Amino acid sequence: MCGIVGLHLRNPELHARLGELLTGMLCEMEDRGADSAGIAVYGDDGWSPAGLATISLVDLAAPAAEVAAALGAALHTEVSARAVGDVLLASAAGTPEALLAAARACYPHVLVGGFGNDVAVLKGVGSPRALAQQWGLAEATGWQGVGHTRMATESAVTSSGAHPYAVGPDQCLVHNGSFANHATIRRDLRAAGIEFDSENDTEVGARFVARALAAGADVATALTDLTTTFDGFYTLLVSNRDSFAVVRDAIACKPAVIAETDDWVAMASEYRALASLPGVERARIWEPEPEVVYAWTRSPQAAEVAA
Repeated sequence: MCGIVGLHLRNPELHARLGELLTGMLCEMEDRGADSAGIAVYGDDGWSPAGLATISLVDLAAPAAEVAAALGAALHTEVSARAVGDVLLASAAGTPEALLAAARACYPHVLVGGFGNDVAVLKGVGSPRALAQQWGLAEATGWQGVGHTRMATESAVTSSGAHPYAVGPDQCLVHNGSFANHATIRRDLRAAGIEFDSENDTEVGARFVARALAAGADVATALTDLTTTFDGFYTLLVSNRDSFAVVRDAIACKPAVIAETDDWVAMASEYRALASLPGVERARIWEPEPEVVYAWTRSPQAAEVAA
């Protein structure tokens, strides 16, 4: 049992409240599992500065200034770095892929929480309430956020086992449930040259989706392919820099609810995580159907406002 929350803001006037709203949603799901938690925030200029690539380095025992200097030397450019709890966020001009390669070269064994132009990923061991306070999540801003609180069932309680799994640029995936055939799919992906950071079954789903997106598939196609490839019971929330998507397995036994207004789209494992959102009393609310991909894309107008 785990808890998923996600919030996609359509109204730019709400961007300043993203962290506040996401904190309330995440903490409401704490009793669904409190051994570890994580969030992905899109558009916070302090965590992922506009116009720069940003990488999240988890549990790296090195001062921010030292990491910035090492990555700067590898990239031959200026790098800024800041610690947010036990996660170090480093930003630099250039591509997210170049920053990722530099981090891998300088710190071969570091856990990369996520990377991209618009996303900051924070995750670690501990309760959602304690971690949200440690990160200062309530002060975060942006247009989209995803959160997860975990009850470990098939792999260790570590930062590498915590969600989100953000293994492609500006992408993240969170999961409630289990994949029955993840070991077979992991072997196939490893044979194709894909490396893994954990033994968590969720990472297999994230790598599968990231590979499909990198090959040119859209998120709806990638998730449809996942439903025909993976066996098990699951609810998934997948996001990237301009979209937000939900899918459940054919049995749909893992709880999920979606709410939509003109101002936002939200998803959670239980309605109580949505109950305090502004205007929820006017929302269209429903339970997602089995194997139906529900996806929303940020409008060009909203993207221009956020930029």
